[in-house]
Amino acid sequence: MRLSRYPVNTAKETPADAEVISHQLMLRAGLIRRLAAGIYTFLPMGLRAVRKVEKIIREEMDRAGAYEMLMPAVQPAELWQESARWEQYGPELLRFKDRHDREFVIGPTAEEVITDVARRELKSYRQLPVNFYQIQMKFRDEIRPRFGVMRGREFLMKDAYSFHADQESLAEGYAAMKTAYTRMFERMGLTFRAVRADTGSIGGSASEEFQVLADSGEDAIAVSDADDYAANLELAPTPVYDGKRPAATQSLATVPTPATKTIADVSKLLGVDATRCVKTLIVEGSDGGVVAMVIRGDHEMNAVKAQKVAGVASPLRMATAQRVLAGTGTEPGFLGPVGLKCRIVVDHAAAALADFVCGANARDAHLTGVNWGRDLPEPETADLRNVVAGDPSPSGQGKLAIRRGIEVGHIFQLGRKYSEAMQASVLDPAGKPLTPLMGCYGIGVTRVVAAAIEQNHDDKGIIWPDPIAPYTVLLVTLNHDRSEAVRNAADSLYAELGAAGIDVLYDDRDARPGVKFADAELLGIPHCVIIGDRGLAAGQLEYRHRRTGATGELPVNGLLDALRARLA
Repeated sequence: MRLSRYPVNTAKETPADAEVISHQLMLRAGLIRRLAAGIYTFLPMGLRAVRKVEKIIREEMDRAGAYEMLMPAVQPAELWQESARWEQYGPELLRFKDRHDREFVIGPTAEEVITDVARRELKSYRQLPVNFYQIQMKFRDEIRPRFGVMRGREFLMKDAYSFHADQESLAEGYAAMKTAYTRMFERMGLTFRAVRADTGSIGGSASEEFQVLADSGEDAIAVSDADDYAANLELAPTPVYDGKRPAATQSLATVPTPATKTIADVSKLLGVDATRCVKTLIVEGSDGGVVAMVIRGDHEMNAVKAQKVAGVASPLRMATAQRVLAGTGTEPGFLGPVGLKCRIVVDHAAAALADFVCGANARDAHLTGVNWGRDLPEPETADLRNVVAGDPSPSGQGKLAIRRGIEVGHIFQLGRKYSEAMQASVLDPAGKPLTPLMGCYGIGVTRVVAAAIEQNHDDKGIIWPDPIAPYTVLLVTLNHDRSEAVRNAADSLYAELGAAGIDVLYDDRDARPGVKFADAELLGIPHCVIIGDRGLAAGQLEYRHRRTGATGELPVNGLLDALRARLA
């Protein structure tokens, strides 16, 4: 492509509404343009990167034996009602009616549609296992779309669905997809981790996320410093309380703490570290009552873990001030487990404390020197908190560190959640109905492009990994309009590289060198060849590598072979 004919302009200034680096650079480089909140047009340069990602995905999915298909984006409500997700999915599901008053949705995912295909097409266990995939636009009506295409409402997704006769086959299919995903992201040149994760609204028995590591990532993930253990904070377990704690050395005492409701304020007032305080949080129970969750003062409650405690409402809901008062007899801010009038569940780390500080269940007062088994019963314990840096790794090797990541892929073992609800079955060897197990495997294609930029950039612009760069080589001419020799040499090289199958972006604009070099760094094309009169006279062209900043010279005669060596 010749930049002189490209109708999209780059921009020097960072758009005011762009919060993260990928959004800023994609707008400045002319990769995308906003149409509405969370909805973007991919311009030619941006689409080329998307297509590069798609190509790698297709090659690895085909290599894994999956079959590509294309399902409708518009889905009838009846399918979602069959699966019970019509009510469960919530306001992110964009619903509408056609002219005949029939209800439809714009698909955020396609479990229902593929299950309908399966129950129509799959008749015998001999057709299993099978894996279907598609690359298609999806729509989720995010309440606060942000970060450009990182969390948009409309996005391009690769979603795959497998059907299996038994759990062993499902486990094999799941492992094959994990291997395929690993190859995909390695081929894309991304630094990533496969992370144990919660199954969320999709459902199922097991899942893993593929997280591109980046400081700007929305997700916090726990990784071991000694092996390959990695898990989402929602799933990473904390050490279980082993029944051992220090002996009590203090007497129980009530101390005044006027207008002091937070752990930080209590800690400061009493001169006690937050690790020796506990906080008591009240959540809704599944039986209409409330449940108290007690965690150490320096820890944060994990909502996913907490809602898995038997008797706790799911999804987790914090009790209102009125509900707290009605359920416990105490107002928020000075709650504590001593004498509390409701069920109490205590995090393992809090259960290991002695001589701790907690609310006194009375306004402007706290208790010090509190001990389990003496001042209140031995606690019911559960894993309620997020892991923190320095916790032992659940793998038994090393300690945990907390990294930031961007989720770009997710694989699930769904089980029979959808096939059973929608009565999909095949005949087993005995001729009896068998409900197949399902797997589900997604990749956010457009999100991969943004995540790659979040991980690969500097203060000058994008630094594309070679495999997904819109173009591999950038030809930059100096004095293009004034030098016939430069134009002829550049035109010849452009044709030669193109004929050799190398993606080339040709900056043949009548622009100052400073403008061209600034755009070169902004666009982030991996390999840059600069053609000027002085170099031509010496039989050499200047070469610059975008990622390393390395420079060198390439011979005019034999440029193709020399450049191929650089690309390799």
